[in-house]
Amino acid sequence: MKNLLFTFGILCLAFSAKAQLTPAAAKELVSRILPQHANAFKVEPIWSAQHPDAFELESRDHKIILRGNNGVAIASALYYYLTEYCHCQVTWNGTNLKLPRVLPQVKVKIRKESPYQYRYYLNYCTFNYSMSWWDWARWEKEIDWMALHGINMPLAITGEEYTWYLIYKELGFTDADLKGFFTGPSYFSWFWMGNMDGWGGPLPVQWMKDHFELQKKIIQRERELGMKPVLPAFTGHVPAIFKNKFPGAKLKATNWKNGFADTYILDSADPMFARIGKLFLQKQTALLGTDHLYSADTFNENEPPSDAPEYLEKLSAQVYEGMRQADTAAVWVMQGWLFYSDRKFWKDEQTRALLKAIPNDKMIILDLAAEIEPVWKRTGAFYGKPWIWNMLNNFGANTNLFGRMDAAAHAPAEAYSDPKSGNMKGIGLTMEGIEQNPVLYELQTDNTWRNQPINVDTWLPQYVLNRYGKKNEQALLAWDILRKTVYSVPAERYIRDGAESIIQGRPTTDSLTRWARTTLNYRAQDLLPAWKAMVNATAYLSASDGFRFDLVDVTRQVLANYALPLQRKAVLAYHQKNKSQFKQYSGEFIELIQDMDKLLATRKEFLLGPWIADARRWGRTPNEKALYELNAKDLITLWGDKDCPLNEYACKQWSGLFNDFYKPRWEQFFTAMELDLAGKKKLDRDAFTRQIKNWEWAWVNTRKDYPVKPVGDAVVTTRLLYHKYWEKANKLLTDY
Repeated sequence: MKNLLFTFGILCLAFSAKAQLTPAAAKELVSRILPQHANAFKVEPIWSAQHPDAFELESRDHKIILRGNNGVAIASALYYYLTEYCHCQVTWNGTNLKLPRVLPQVKVKIRKESPYQYRYYLNYCTFNYSMSWWDWARWEKEIDWMALHGINMPLAITGEEYTWYLIYKELGFTDADLKGFFTGPSYFSWFWMGNMDGWGGPLPVQWMKDHFELQKKIIQRERELGMKPVLPAFTGHVPAIFKNKFPGAKLKATNWKNGFADTYILDSADPMFARIGKLFLQKQTALLGTDHLYSADTFNENEPPSDAPEYLEKLSAQVYEGMRQADTAAVWVMQGWLFYSDRKFWKDEQTRALLKAIPNDKMIILDLAAEIEPVWKRTGAFYGKPWIWNMLNNFGANTNLFGRMDAAAHAPAEAYSDPKSGNMKGIGLTMEGIEQNPVLYELQTDNTWRNQPINVDTWLPQYVLNRYGKKNEQALLAWDILRKTVYSVPAERYIRDGAESIIQGRPTTDSLTRWARTTLNYRAQDLLPAWKAMVNATAYLSASDGFRFDLVDVTRQVLANYALPLQRKAVLAYHQKNKSQFKQYSGEFIELIQDMDKLLATRKEFLLGPWIADARRWGRTPNEKALYELNAKDLITLWGDKDCPLNEYACKQWSGLFNDFYKPRWEQFFTAMELDLAGKKKLDRDAFTRQIKNWEWAWVNTRKDYPVKPVGDAVVTTRLLYHKYWEKANKLLTDY
């Protein structure tokens, strides 16, 4: 045992030393980002304490010197040079790396230090809503993006299921015992958080092995660049069959209340709890090393069985003890989502009890959605614990233009300088889905190297210049409108996240469904001038990839908004028994769906095809490919089975979904309404819902390929739709 612990210690020291600076990794990042210009840059170290992270930028001997105390700092120096000197940009949705022929010189040495020790990244949900089917090539791009944007504390849970598989095998469980435990690949986030077992499975062991190998590459690259990955720890979630193997174990059934079966939590007071927690971390450390940061979330969207402070205090102490026994340097990283989502339970007394059992230097709290509700303000800044201010912004990886731009610009620095903010140690991004609203993430990460609020009036024009590569008054006008509409949430109205389109909702005569919520944070007609300005700018900016994405995105949002008053017109005509108007408006609604599908087909970011193809690519056998396709289609539509109350929670505005899923649903609904108007068959809404649920489940289980490459020209298509819908949208949105 002593030799084993010694080996663990050597591993930990090795990883910690590597995390300081691996020059080769930083140089390789420069080569990946700028392969044609890599020789123009020279990487040098700054030998300093780990915090504060710092970078320097200067010109010397016809070279651009990138200097930093780790790879993230050096990458940040590179990105500072690209954005401030070359007017370039790297985002998920459009990249501009058209550098000047002669690279600008840095006349005066630049030095930046980060006031934030931690720059956290990712949410459990991101690993499924966006990352379910990623391979190493996609992960490599994301890690580069993280480094360029100053991230140094990423959540790293890919392949976690394989470590658990090994643990349970060592505890005597067979593959048959575990068949109903591990979920399918689309549902790991909720499996890891203890919300569900088995759904979307059974999970092939080959998947576990492949993704464990992927995880090794991910954390190796993150550490080479100076990041400290946050690895998982045990929270008590065990297989239902655990009670058969260990009859004396104290298990508690819990239910997420979203249509799934009970899961089982091992009582933290049971001696097996600390034993399994220790076994897991020892196995994980032997396989992956450690940076001593462990993610563990007890009772995610589930209430504990008791609100007694002494019970909650003991519970958290025992969760941490399982970590401490395996790693005396363990630091528990806790998502603070429970304090937001279940505030009725987590009153001051309960919150304080859960946290106080852990030493302040052994826990970090993530204020997970601080831009929506800063929980730190009502928890005494989490009672002395180090904590991180995070922006969540996107739920379910839904497709919408949305965000709180002013909060991203001002709130982190204001919290940092607030004498009541306690031990605030960092900032972060905890969105449920990525690859949307790039402006919000550029803005939020720009806080990394400053401690003062960002002036959006000066920042936004610079962002637009970097994104499009040239100045344009129409583009600036469009972005000024976007800032005041989609990226502004009135303080007097509680709007958690962006709206969906009524098109995405299960067909209804209402103006919204439970998860296809259509309430906007602005007046729909106020977005129209931004659309006009973007169309006007096409003559000057159509060579820009970022502009072409934004053009499609703004057009998509305008048409998505236009769908609601159009649907209301059809519903009104139905209630008034006006057959001709019903036929007109329902026909226009279906035509709009088709037009939106054609628009979205012009950009890969808005295609269903890659999501399905990437899922199937992970399969080694026909059965595996079919299972992964089902997982991919189910998550973004029904979410669970045909009666799952989360249907449409993760809905997308993607080409392929519009024509093949949303349109047939609405056509069936309109046909039923038309039969009612004709007096042939009365519309039975409950019967229709049962019918459409069966149709949806059949769609999820149907084998079908979709285009994986864009079709058509974004600018040409947008102009055609603009001429077709401009007057209609102005009239209908203004009247609505």
